[in-house]
Amino acid sequence: MPFKPRPGPARPARTATAPRWRRPPHDGSSLRMRGDHVGPDGKGRLGVSAERDHVTGNRHRPSSPPCCTRRGLYRGPPQGLCSQRPPGAPGRGRVYALSALGAVLRHPRPSPPPRSRGSRSHLSRGLAPVTALCLRPPPSLNSAGSRGRMMPSNKSVSDAPIVQFTNCRILRSHQLQREDLWVREGKILNPEKLFFEEKGSADIQLDCKDSIIAPGFIDVQINGGFGVDFSLATDDFKSGIDMVSQKILSHGVTSFCPTLVTSPPAVYHQVLPQISVRNGGAHGAGILGAHLEGPFISKEKKGAHPEHCLRTFEAGAFQDLLATYGSLDCVRIVTLAPEMKRSSEVIRELTKRGICVSLGHSVANLSQAEDAVQHGATFITHLFNAMLPFHHRDPGIVGLLTSDKIPAGRRVFYGMISDGIHTNPAALRIAHRAHPKGLVLVTDAIAGMGLAPGRHTLGQQVVEIDGLNTYIAGTKTLSGSVATMDTCVRHFQEATGCSVEIALEAASLHPAQLLGIERKKGTLNFDSDADFLMLNDDLYVQATYIAGEEVWRQDALGM
Repeated sequence: MPFKPRPGPARPARTATAPRWRRPPHDGSSLRMRGDHVGPDGKGRLGVSAERDHVTGNRHRPSSPPCCTRRGLYRGPPQGLCSQRPPGAPGRGRVYALSALGAVLRHPRPSPPPRSRGSRSHLSRGLAPVTALCLRPPPSLNSAGSRGRMMPSNKSVSDAPIVQFTNCRILRSHQLQREDLWVREGKILNPEKLFFEEKGSADIQLDCKDSIIAPGFIDVQINGGFGVDFSLATDDFKSGIDMVSQKILSHGVTSFCPTLVTSPPAVYHQVLPQISVRNGGAHGAGILGAHLEGPFISKEKKGAHPEHCLRTFEAGAFQDLLATYGSLDCVRIVTLAPEMKRSSEVIRELTKRGICVSLGHSVANLSQAEDAVQHGATFITHLFNAMLPFHHRDPGIVGLLTSDKIPAGRRVFYGMISDGIHTNPAALRIAHRAHPKGLVLVTDAIAGMGLAPGRHTLGQQVVEIDGLNTYIAGTKTLSGSVATMDTCVRHFQEATGCSVEIALEAASLHPAQLLGIERKKGTLNFDSDADFLMLNDDLYVQATYIAGEEVWRQDALGM
């Protein structure tokens, strides 16, 4: 509704004895601009309309603040302000103007002289008084009748219970923050939307006793554990993978990629159909897809892989790969040697299908590795192990960490077995400092993980466990590890001296980014999956949650 100025007091009739009204001399105080900001000294001039000086005849048009019109009328409030006049606000004769502290009351001025016929009116000269300003809450906090509408209670949005985790430190935005964690229906909840839009609150509150809450760990290279070998075709393969997925919950792993080492085609054809992508839960960690490490790798750097099962790409290239594996439906990562002929064609075809290509067990030089990255490769399998050592004239695959030939917008990740055996702490520090955002912690665990020392299998090979070392029987060739993921995280932080946040993200955020699932996994951002851990300050896992449900807890923890 447009503002109508309140009529001022009646002006006295002119008489012969009454002197004609004139403006005082032009001393700087004669200019009265509507809407100008008046400072404490009365000299501030940020007027919004022009007014002719009756002495000099000059018109002054100072710059207008954005909330006022050229005629001095209030155009519209900034957010949180309204232009409604409060009851009892004076009309003409008193002017309110916006300043840094709100409305400033100005001194009254004498009534203007009577205007002659045909002259411009008081309003037409842009001298309408500015309305008073009053504060109001931002629109998002308003009740019914404001721009926002009243939202229903949270029970009308969802009947699922809302759980609030209190007294904790959350790993979010690369920092540990003293905040509560809100969970509903297996997702991380935004409390602001819950409070202000749904008018909801927590149904359950859990005191975390100052624990660290971090995203669940993701292991993209694990060959088995607890007596189960993923590279062995057995009749009870499904029950074996179920057992491993359930037991690694105590290590903080909420998702993983079961890994098969180099095997005969018959093993792939029998095992891969039994691996299915699934969400985690009380039954165990989620399965993200299989990691196929071999058989298209170098004989010189075969490591613990059986040489008689290695293969090369023939004329068919990608068709050779399909014939070997049988199906790619559940495959998430393929490790190959980029120096092999026709490997570029295979990398392109795998990348088109959304499969991550990793470089490993290779004698490739830096140029060959860079060419593979340009065709779509994004990962390096257990850096430093089973590849050419770093050389100052040709750093090989290791040189990808600082290469300037990486396509714009693409990041190369690299796996590290941080068990204190596979990589010297100095080499671990070099890799981390050269490319910290690409480091992905992996266990490369074998069937002997979680078991006593002795003989176990790794695909077609027999391995021996001697303390923390695992060798091919009768040799000193390393063959996987028996380290757990939480152990790798602690060793990585101790060896590099990095922060707790960096150590935790190397086992959660980075593998999620590698697989392109960082919107759902590896983070505690709003609307992501509520897969998270409770840890103490020494990074020992106290409890594991998947989809907001507790799936494992340390017995000694009383909560």
